[in-house]
Amino acid sequence: MTVEMQDIQIYDECVQDVKKYIQEHISEPLNREVLADVAGFSIPHFHRIFTHQMGENISTYIRRVRLERAGRKLRMGAVDITEVALAAGYDSHAAFGKAFKQRYGFSPSEFRQLDCWTATDLLRKG
Repeated sequence: MTVEMQDIQIYDECVQDVKKYIQEHISEPLNREVLADVAGFSIPHFHRIFTHQMGENISTYIRRVRLERAGRKLRMGAVDITEVALAAGYDSHAAFGKAFKQRYGFSPSEFRQLDCWTATDLLRKG
């Protein structure tokens, strides 16, 4: 195995570790310093590696994961959209609604009204 291939394998393992950490701590504030530490790299190096491996930067990835989780909660009948918004890391119903609509093309209320297949397909496609 070449040195370059070893580096790619190490980077892939580090990114997988960070993704696992994010999943386990998604309800908590997540910052680049902690995530870079989980990966074992400096912040700038971690940012380059993560973006290269994932095709999106860390902030976009975290936002996407949180919105997908929020969408699943909405589909499962979570009663209060504001609670879902806060759990997804948004400070307000309005900020959450804007981000959700930008990502999925529907407001959280409209999303709840979609048939199961359409909503699931939207969440899967992200």
